[in-house]
Amino acid sequence: MAAEAEVATEAPEKKGIPKLFIIIGAAVLVLLLAGGGLFFFMSSSGSAPAEGAADGHGAEQAAAHDTFIFNLAPMMVNLNTEDDRTSVMKLTVGLEVADEHMMTEIQPRLPKVIDAFQVYMRELRRSDLEGSAGIYRLKEELLRRVNLAIYPGHVKSILFREILVQ
Repeated sequence: MAAEAEVATEAPEKKGIPKLFIIIGAAVLVLLLAGGGLFFFMSSSGSAPAEGAADGHGAEQAAAHDTFIFNLAPMMVNLNTEDDRTSVMKLTVGLEVADEHMMTEIQPRLPKVIDAFQVYMRELRRSDLEGSAGIYRLKEELLRRVNLAIYPGHVKSILFREILVQ
């Protein structure tokens, strides 16, 4: 009986050890594959600018991504109110443009841009500017209006430098 008991206890140990090696081997394989994939992803995205810089195109690509900011003077407008209380908004905006040439195109059309902004903002209510959704709508509407005012020129985005509502 003692010999049978020893055989019975040895068999499960031998089966348990190979399962453990299989699990450890699978985990190591998954880690190696993930590390290899990460290395491939990082090296392929990181090598493209280096190759472009070697043949002289890297500086051109970097210059293509540069933008210029055309800062407008601060604007103060009375907001539309339903009661006798007055609400005022002070807004300072920057216009992101692609190149310096666009900055020179905006300059003569600046009164048209400011007029478009003022007309729109005077109809806003204080509740229209609440929360991030209200500010986002304001940003999108100002971008649309500035692009209409300076057409065929184009502004990439509106950058808020200051927004104050009282």
